[in-house]
Amino acid sequence: MSKKEDSGGKKGFHQTELYAEVPATCLPIVYSPEYNITFMGLEKLHPFDAGKWGKVIRFLKEEQFITDEIIVLAREASEADLLVVHTARYLNRLKNAILEGSREWSLVVATITEIPPVLFLPNFLVQRKVLKPLRTQTGGTIMAGKLAMDRGWAINVGGGFHHCSSDKGGGFCAYADITLAIKFLFERVEGVARATIIDLDAHQGNGHERDFLEDRRVYIMDVYNRHIYPGDGYAKRAIKRKVELEWGTEDMEYLQKVELHSEGALNEIRPDIIIYNAGTDILDGDPLGGLAISPQGIIKRDEIIFRAARRRGIPILMVTSGGYQKKTARIIADSILNLHRQGLIGEEAVEGVGPSHVPLMMSKSVSSGATFSAI
Repeated sequence: MSKKEDSGGKKGFHQTELYAEVPATCLPIVYSPEYNITFMGLEKLHPFDAGKWGKVIRFLKEEQFITDEIIVLAREASEADLLVVHTARYLNRLKNAILEGSREWSLVVATITEIPPVLFLPNFLVQRKVLKPLRTQTGGTIMAGKLAMDRGWAINVGGGFHHCSSDKGGGFCAYADITLAIKFLFERVEGVARATIIDLDAHQGNGHERDFLEDRRVYIMDVYNRHIYPGDGYAKRAIKRKVELEWGTEDMEYLQKVELHSEGALNEIRPDIIIYNAGTDILDGDPLGGLAISPQGIIKRDEIIFRAARRRGIPILMVTSGGYQKKTARIIADSILNLHRQGLIGEEAVEGVGPSHVPLMMSKSVSSGATFSAI
């Protein structure tokens, strides 16, 4: 599979560092220490574990699955990268005061991140301690999209900001990384004409749904708790396969529905890439998800999706999205290790990759009082 252009910006595309070549010695697992949000305890004011991404990497290192040398280091998405999807007006509202002395930028960011004290921070701290980590995760998702096409699979240990659209953020999602990854692939990678989003976070993915509402190239399957944020009826019009769950849905019902509908979605339309939003806020006891899935259920869910992609020879990009308990990082790491044990990721999973960059397939084997929404 040839690229339509290199990172130097041919054919009218802007110059980007996100599609730079990655050494063959690296696994397509994307991460940066810059992902983690730490600022004088500020991150603790939202139930999201803002350091979970680093914990996932630490667990994978402890299990000797990865080392620093074989991880792909994520790069921060530049303004030009973000403008592929976002409006200049939206980025300006995030970046700086529209009027001197205005605090609109901090109000916008405080609203999106749901951390009210952000309102009182100076802009340079908001940029460095809150938005830069989110821009780096966004860059990681874009990078992982190309890696998935090159290697057959890729995992961004962060990302999955599925509530953000081109001109509006929310639910701890400031940048539309899923939309950006798909748009980059459509524009820059030959042979990518259709994409399927399988969104299994506990919340409706209204951001990418709004962005692709009129785009027939993108098929969206969304499985979510019907009773929680965001309840975006307008965005639901973009969902081709909608599975709405009740409070307290447990493993058996959940896994049956995931397998049935993921198979149905991929049989209905064969995409050139799958973007898998693997939120772990479905975990029993999650303060925002309202479902009751066990750690083993989450691990099996991820295996179902990767196996469906692998069986069909479709490249898959996974992002980790929401998950609001301290044990979430361990579950994500355990799921990645299981995918490796099952032969669904790792060097052996891409043996036989030819010039087309499409992997040959293995045979099938079978409390402050505040109200928060969520990724």
